[in-house]
Amino acid sequence: MTKRKKEPALNYSAEVKKLKEAGPDRLYFLWGEEEYLRDSFLQALREACGTAEGDDFQIRVFKDAQLDPMELRYAIDTLPFFSERSLIEVRDLDWQKSGDADRLIEVLSDIPDYCTVAFRLNQGEEPNGKSKLVKFLRSHASEIKFTVQDQNMLFRWITRRFAFYGKGVEMEAAQRLIYLSGDQMKALIPEIEKIAAYATGEKVTASDVNAVANRLAEADIFDLTDAIAERRFNTAAGILADLLDQRDTSVPAILSLLSNQFRRLFFSVDARDSATVMELCNLKYEFMARRLLNAARSFSPDQLRHAIELCETADYRLKSEGADEKLLLKETLMRIALEVSDA
Repeated sequence: MTKRKKEPALNYSAEVKKLKEAGPDRLYFLWGEEEYLRDSFLQALREACGTAEGDDFQIRVFKDAQLDPMELRYAIDTLPFFSERSLIEVRDLDWQKSGDADRLIEVLSDIPDYCTVAFRLNQGEEPNGKSKLVKFLRSHASEIKFTVQDQNMLFRWITRRFAFYGKGVEMEAAQRLIYLSGDQMKALIPEIEKIAAYATGEKVTASDVNAVANRLAEADIFDLTDAIAERRFNTAAGILADLLDQRDTSVPAILSLLSNQFRRLFFSVDARDSATVMELCNLKYEFMARRLLNAARSFSPDQLRHAIELCETADYRLKSEGADEKLLLKETLMRIALEVSDA
């Protein structure tokens, strides 16, 4: 397996501190997975410019897929009212059809001191590195990639969010929340509010999280392969049945998640420790790597290799034969379980 270079998590506090101490730059390029941090930084940028969203005098938002260079020039040249700076936000830009890139670059090359222009990408959207405009932004703008936070940073944030509702939170509960509901802050906010309202003690426990937190399909797949590793095949079948009952989880999606999980287990079989698993499987959280490592030791490399092959064969049959999706998935899981039980 080719190791991916581990990308350091954004130090969001440092970026906000820099903004407050040095003031806004003229041009920003904001993108990345963590939508909550991106929007929080934009709010901090508005405050630093002395503007507020919806203030048409100080802030101008371009939402169209294409950006007219003349309209942008006019917005940039318009002097701010009642504040030191004006702010222009460009959202939802179609990088393939972004008008005349040369003219846009000419406009962006001459932003006056009183104006800030911020290009914002949608969550999960990757910059088109071949675009002339993207190349210009990466060379001349303050580019900030809002990455998902690392374990320590995310734990501290979760602790602060629960404290807002007057609750402490046990480390195991915070881990369980990330495991079940994911690591996207925007999605975790309503989960934290719900759990805090449910919990009766001063500290939120893992039991509180289990009782009311939303479960992602990835968490169910993790539990399913754990059950197979522990030879609890009826439990695994029950988890699969629950997944199939969820309207928002398709059979191809379940099969893809299952295949990916067996790949992670395969690469973890000979790993020395959880740190190695994190590197090999591109995991951000040590507690998940530790759990994956424990499960991997219950399989042989051949068993996991065959499980991956069975998932790939099922995927091919789904796409080429139009087989009964649910029946095919159940048969695939049964064959994997039979091979493990016979070992």
